[in-house]
Amino acid sequence: MDGWVAAEYARRGHPGWAALSLSLLAAASAAAQACSWLWLRSDPPALRPAVPALLLAALHLLQLGFFFRCLYALKVGWRVCWAKAEEEDEQRHMAFLSHDISMLRLFETFLENTPQLTLLLYIILRTNKAELSQGLGMVTAFLCVSWSLLDYHQSLRSFVQDKYELSLRSSIVYFLWNLFLICPRILVVALFAVLWPYGVAVHFPLVWLAMFLWVSLQGTDFMESPGPEQLYRAMVAVILYFSWFNVAQGRTLYRSIIYHGFILVDSTLLGLAWFWGRAPSEEHSYLLLVVVAALPCYLLGLGLRVTYYKWLHPNVQVQKEGRQDEVDAGGEDGTEFRSFLEPDLVNRRMKYLAQTHLSLSQPAQQHVLNGAAAVESAV
Repeated sequence: MDGWVAAEYARRGHPGWAALSLSLLAAASAAAQACSWLWLRSDPPALRPAVPALLLAALHLLQLGFFFRCLYALKVGWRVCWAKAEEEDEQRHMAFLSHDISMLRLFETFLENTPQLTLLLYIILRTNKAELSQGLGMVTAFLCVSWSLLDYHQSLRSFVQDKYELSLRSSIVYFLWNLFLICPRILVVALFAVLWPYGVAVHFPLVWLAMFLWVSLQGTDFMESPGPEQLYRAMVAVILYFSWFNVAQGRTLYRSIIYHGFILVDSTLLGLAWFWGRAPSEEHSYLLLVVVAALPCYLLGLGLRVTYYKWLHPNVQVQKEGRQDEVDAGGEDGTEFRSFLEPDLVNRRMKYLAQTHLSLSQPAQQHVLNGAAAVESAV
C-alpha cells in the first residue's frame, strides 16, 4: 500500500513526495528490523526460536523479521492454550514475546506512520483537497498512534506480579490524553511545512538532536553494546519529537514538565510562524480556527494526563489498599516482578525494564536485580 501511494504521487507529478514517502518507509523498517535482530542475538537460547541463525538473518534482511516474530508469538500462544505442564513458564515467555512485539510496533508507529501522517496532512493542506480515503486514513492513523502507546503501556504492566490492570475508564483517559497531545503537534508541523517545506528539514534534525542529547544524558542502557544503544537512543529521540516517552528511572514529574514545556513553546512558535507567513485568503480561513483550537486541545491533553496520574492510575488503587506496584513516578519497596522459573529464561533486557521503564525505587530495584543476578550466576 505504501508503494502504491508513492507510485500515485510520482504519477501525479510529485516525485519528491514519492521519494520522501519511500524513504520514511525504508528508514523505519530498517531500524525496526535491526532492533529485532539485535534483540534476538542477545536473548538467551531458551528464548530464541528454533530456527537457524542464517534464516533469521535472511528474514530480517528481507524486512520480514517483525512478521516472523508475530507468527512465532502465535505459535507460543497456541501452545500456552493447550499446555498442561510448565504452563506458567510458557505464559511468561508469551508475555516477554508480546512486549518485544509491542515495542517494535511502537517504533514502527513513530518512525514510519507518524511522519507519513504528517506528510499526508501536509499534502492535503498544500493541495487544499482531500479524498474520502485520505480523510479516513488520517483519522485511523491518529487513533492508531495513540493506541500503540496504550498497548505499550499495558504490555509493560504484564511484568508486574499481583498488578492492577488498567480499568476501561483508565484506558480511555490514557488513550485520549495521548491523542490530544499528539494531534496538535502533527498539525503545527504540517502547517509549518506548507509555507516552509525546507524549514522542516532544518527544524526536525535540530529538535531530534536536542532530544537525542537529552536521552543520552539520562544514561540509557537498554541494548547489549554501545553501538546498538545509539540506535535505540536515536529512535527514542524520534518518538520524543512527537510524544512523551520515559527512558530513565525515578520520578518523571520534573522531566515531564521540562519536556512538555519545550514542546509547547516549540509548537507555539511553529504555529505563530505559519500565522505570520500565511497569505490572507478565504480559501484557508478555516485553518485559523483549527490552529486556535490546537492550544486548548494540547492543554486538555495535559489536564487529562494529570487526571489519570492523580485519580485513575492503578497505583492509586494500590495505595488505597496499602500495596506496592509499579508507577510512572517512582515505586516503593516490595514491588514484585514476573521472573521466569527456568534460569535460562532470565535476560538483561527484562532487568533493564524492571529498573528503568517501570521506575522502581532504589531498594526495590536492588531486590529485583539481586535475584536476577543470583539466577544468572547459577547459569
